[in-house]
Amino acid sequence: MSVTVLTGGTVVPVDPQRRVLTEGAVAFAGPGPGPADGTILAVGPPAEVLAAYPDADVVDCRGSLVLPGFVNTHTHLFQTLLKGLGDDRVLSDWFTAMTGPSAVALTEDDVYVGALHGCTEALTTGTTTLLDFMYVHPRPGLADAVAHAMYDTGIRGIVGRGYTTTGTDVGVPPELIEPLDTALADAERLIGTWNRPGSRVRAGLAPCMSWTVDAATLRETRALADRTDALVTMHLAESPFDVEESQRRFGMRDVPFAAETGLLGPDLVAAHCVQCDDTDLDLLAASGTAVSHNPCSNLYLGSGFAPVPAMHRRGITVGLASDGPASSSNHSMLQAVKFAALLHKGVHRDPEIMTAEKALEMATVDGAAALGMADRIGSLEPGKRADVIVLDLSNLCVTPVHAAVSALVYSQRGDEVDRVYVDGEPVVAGGRPVRVDARTVRERSAAAAAGLAERAGTARLGSRPWRSVVTR
Repeated sequence: MSVTVLTGGTVVPVDPQRRVLTEGAVAFAGPGPGPADGTILAVGPPAEVLAAYPDADVVDCRGSLVLPGFVNTHTHLFQTLLKGLGDDRVLSDWFTAMTGPSAVALTEDDVYVGALHGCTEALTTGTTTLLDFMYVHPRPGLADAVAHAMYDTGIRGIVGRGYTTTGTDVGVPPELIEPLDTALADAERLIGTWNRPGSRVRAGLAPCMSWTVDAATLRETRALADRTDALVTMHLAESPFDVEESQRRFGMRDVPFAAETGLLGPDLVAAHCVQCDDTDLDLLAASGTAVSHNPCSNLYLGSGFAPVPAMHRRGITVGLASDGPASSSNHSMLQAVKFAALLHKGVHRDPEIMTAEKALEMATVDGAAALGMADRIGSLEPGKRADVIVLDLSNLCVTPVHAAVSALVYSQRGDEVDRVYVDGEPVVAGGRPVRVDARTVRERSAAAAAGLAERAGTARLGSRPWRSVVTR
């Protein structure tokens, strides 16, 4: 068993004691077939850890911050190819004018290349686990492409096999609508293929949103989830349009609709929940449903801000997320963690309502709990998977460092990630991805993005006239 010891850095393990070791060490085993391989072995003072593993490969982390990898609880990797095309639009217009037409034109190669770029971008900004919501399937094989990109980059990932079963009356392209039995059969195939013991990549279920599904879709999703133990995720109460459409279609808001159909539960990650009222929050809390908070995307689309402090008061697990780059412009959890810490202070005019420490918890242990993986990832504790990141804190933005967590959340500029390990395997070294070549990834995604925009008729959105003020 090969062992690596990261020593001398400030270690923030986000363990139950919430220790901050100003000079600490982390030992972990490299990947392999043994039961301890790829796991954390020890966290503590350098002398103690080094004495326990005298033959380890020692990495000097002085001047760096060592912590668990970030857990991104909601994104859309294919949207890597759509950055900058949907600016300054509300959600419904953003979808019908740009995202929907782009989705119709997607090829399997587009999806693979976009996901490869997105996973690489996520790893190099400190994310070691992500939940992808792959909701567009104009042709077969697109969810498989996402899973293969995850596998090839070395990230830990869950592919939510999404589906849209209705919605042409509100602008959903007919090409994106699938028969329910077809979608669920393909989802079950993916689950059978990827959800094996020890697999770093898994598959789940992802009915899209209330104006693209019906009651049968959610009931059958619940039945399949119960049969396969697969994770479920769905957009809920993201914008006023979601709630209004749910009331028009079903006579109730979308969270009660999800509750009535049996979808809510501890295996559901409800994405956004921006427009939740008290009744919605009580339903989420009572069912044990987790929430994915996407502050950058919600602000970009003008959807509002999720009532996260009210969720915390009810004991709802809230993970953090970037959302897809078509509505957040990147996959950086470092960006998301800063926005999450600041947004609620301003909204509530209370600087204490969201602390830097809580924002970090949402990006790590709470995200792991939301995905049902709290026993495996989210903190640096012996026995957990060795998903570890090392951030270089020597730049002018971050220094001088008085408090490590404050520096991480408030001072970082976003390019501090130096090393990333997943299952003890180095997947980022010196800020560069190990398994893939960054330049090749960028070139392939640029070509795919240009070709997709041309086929979808959305290239014009990238060269719109200058707009200083929008008048209505």
